[in-house]
Amino acid sequence: MLTAIIISVVVTLVVAVPITLVLANLQNKKIAERKIGGAEEKSREIIDKAVKEAESKKREALLEAKEENLRIKNELDKEINERRSEVSKNERRVQQKEEALDRKIDAAEHRDKSLNRREDDLKKHEAEVEQLNQQRVQELERISGLTTDQAKKLLLDAIEADVKTDAAKLIKESVAAAKEDANKKAKDILVTAIQKCAADHVSESTISVVQLPSDEMKGRIIGREGRNIRTLETMTGVELIIDDTPDAVVLSAFDPVRREIARVALEKLIIDGRIHPARIEEMVNQARREVDEDIKEAGEEAALEVGVQGLNPELLRLLGRMKFRTSYGQNGLKHSIEVAELCGLMAAEVGEDVRMAKRAGLLHDIGKSVDHEREGSHVQLGVEICRKYKENPIVINAVASHHGDCEPESLIACLVQAADTISAARPGARRETMEAYTQRLQQLEEITNDFSGVEKSYAVQAGREVRIMVVPDQIDDAGMVILARDISKRIEAELKYPGQIKVNIIRESRVIDYAK
Repeated sequence: MLTAIIISVVVTLVVAVPITLVLANLQNKKIAERKIGGAEEKSREIIDKAVKEAESKKREALLEAKEENLRIKNELDKEINERRSEVSKNERRVQQKEEALDRKIDAAEHRDKSLNRREDDLKKHEAEVEQLNQQRVQELERISGLTTDQAKKLLLDAIEADVKTDAAKLIKESVAAAKEDANKKAKDILVTAIQKCAADHVSESTISVVQLPSDEMKGRIIGREGRNIRTLETMTGVELIIDDTPDAVVLSAFDPVRREIARVALEKLIIDGRIHPARIEEMVNQARREVDEDIKEAGEEAALEVGVQGLNPELLRLLGRMKFRTSYGQNGLKHSIEVAELCGLMAAEVGEDVRMAKRAGLLHDIGKSVDHEREGSHVQLGVEICRKYKENPIVINAVASHHGDCEPESLIACLVQAADTISAARPGARRETMEAYTQRLQQLEEITNDFSGVEKSYAVQAGREVRIMVVPDQIDDAGMVILARDISKRIEAELKYPGQIKVNIIRESRVIDYAK
C-alpha cells in the first residue's frame, strides 16, 4: 500500500512538473509580450515627437534662411545701385575731362599756329637785322680802319687793364681790412681770456720755516754733538738753519720736494717728541710716502679743476710732481693749470675743441717733471712722455712746438704758445734770479752724480757745500780722497760761482738684522 502511494506520488510529480513548467513559460511569454508592446508604443511616441520637433526646426531654419537671403539680396541690390551711381558719376567726370581736353587741344593747336607765324616773322626780322648789322660793321670797319677782331682785342685789353687795377685795389683794401680785423679780433680774444682767467702769482722761495713750540726744541733737534741735525740733513738733503729767530727753524734747499719732505718729517718729529737718528730715519721715510700721495692727489685735482678726463695714472703722477717744480720762481703746476684755462677760453672764442685745447695746455710742460732726472730738454722729454702714454697727435705737436722747436700743425698748438706766453708774462709770475740760482745748484748735483760710486748728492749752504753719499762697497777710504779731488777739479772747470765750494764725501756702512 505504501508502495502504491509512493508510485502515485511519483507519477503525480512526473506529470505535474512538466505542466508547471509549460504554464510558467506561457506566463513569462505573456509578460514579455506586454513589455515589448509598451516599449514599442513609447518608441513610436518618441519618434513622433522627434519628427514633429525636426519639422518645426526645419521650418524655422528655412524661414531664417529665407530672411538671410532676402537681407543679402537687399544689401547686394543697394551696393549695386551705389556702384552704378558711382560709375555714372565717373563717366560724367571722364566725359567732362575729355571735353575740356579737347578744348585745350584746340586752343594749343591755335597757339601753335600763331607761334609758327610769329617764328616765321622773327626769322625774317632776324635776317633783316643780321643784314643790317653786317652793313653796320662794314661801315664801322671802313670808318675806323680796323677789323672786328682788332677792335675786340683793343676793347678787351682796355677792360682787362681797368679790371686788374680795380681788382688790385680791392684786394689790397680787403687784405688791409682783414689784417686790421684779425689783429683786433686776436687782441679781443687775448684780452677776454686774460680777464676771465685772473690768477694769483706768488714766486716760490727756496726756504721753508717750521714753527717750534719753544726754543728748547732747537737743542733737541740739534742733538748730542749735532748728530740729530746731521742725520736729518743727510737723509733729506736739506740744510737746517737754526739761528736766533725765536721759535722757528729755517729749511733751505733748491729742490721743493726735498724741502717738503724735510718739513713734514720735522713737524712729525716735533709732535712726536722722540728725536733721535733712528726715529728721524723712520719719520723721513714716512714723510716721503705722504709727499708721494700728495703728488698723486695734486695731479688728480689739477685735471679735475680744468676738466681734463681720461689721463693715464702715471701722467697724473708726473703732473702732480709739477707742484714742486718751479720755472723762474713760478710754480709749474699752477702755470700748467693757468695755461690750460687760457687755452680753453681762447679755443671757445675761435671755435676749436675746448677739451683738446685744455688737455694740450695742461700737459705742455709735463717734461719739466723729469728734466732733472733725464737727459734732454723739457720739450723733448714731454714729447717722449706723451708718445709713451698714447696721447693725441695734436697734444704731442702742441708740446713739441710751444717753444718754437718745431712748426705748429694745428690752431690748438698756436693757442698753447700764446697761453704759455701770457701766463709767463704776468707781473710777478717769474723771477729770473731765482731760476739762475736753482739751476746752479742743480748743475752742482748733476756733476757729482756723474761720478762712479756716488749714491746721491745734495747741494747745501746755498751752493757753498755739496754733500756726497758714496757706496761703501765701491769706494774705500783712500778712494774718497781721490774722488773728492776729481769732483773739485770738475766743478772748477764747469761751473761759475762766487767764493769756494766745499766738497764733503760721506761713507757709511750699515748692517741690519732682526731678532725673531
